[in-house]
Amino acid sequence: MQRESFLMATEAIGLKLNSEQLARFERFEEALYQANAVMNLTRVPREDCWLRHFVDSLLFQDLIPQNAELLDIGAGPGFPSWPLACARPDLEVTALDSSGKMLGFLRKHTLPNLKVVQARAEDWGIREQFDVVTGRAVAPLSAQLELSAPPARIGGILIPMRTPTEDVEARSFPAGKLGLTYQGAIARELPGTDIVRLYVIYEKVEKTSKKYPRNWSEIKRQPLTA
Repeated sequence: MQRESFLMATEAIGLKLNSEQLARFERFEEALYQANAVMNLTRVPREDCWLRHFVDSLLFQDLIPQNAELLDIGAGPGFPSWPLACARPDLEVTALDSSGKMLGFLRKHTLPNLKVVQARAEDWGIREQFDVVTGRAVAPLSAQLELSAPPARIGGILIPMRTPTEDVEARSFPAGKLGLTYQGAIARELPGTDIVRLYVIYEKVEKTSKKYPRNWSEIKRQPLTA
């Protein structure tokens, strides 16, 4: 995807980026693929970076309220957290991941409104703090929701980035166990591809029980069900 196509794609989702923001995206792409040659940070080919990493990370930006505090669980080398922080300077973004390798790269390319935290989500201990919690399919949906609910504040939203095949599971998930209510799901196609993202939206309506999240082995062994 060329710069002009990227600009068209971002304008179509309600963003108008300035020249400095575009230059930052260009520098981040260069740095990512230089590092990727020796660190194995991404399997996405460089020619697909602007679409598969940048546009994909921004495709749901209009669902995120202005001036929100956003948490990206399982951020890896910075997706969707870095593009969101770059394109939306009104946001305060926290990128959370357990991989020192991934976050070591991201810390070298951080932004004024991007905080990088190395921790396992189930052990982090931060609760009731964020307006929006997201993540790019970091685990099975039930596990992602169990990890995402505790750090969201009451009135905040969870927007896990999933696939259309999970629509039924998303609707039937026992959200009330985590203090959540299901608000709906929005499917969007990545421009010029047949890739479809499903943005499932849950609102946090009450505090999540302190028994969640459980330890990772228990989350995997006994997923939350109705």
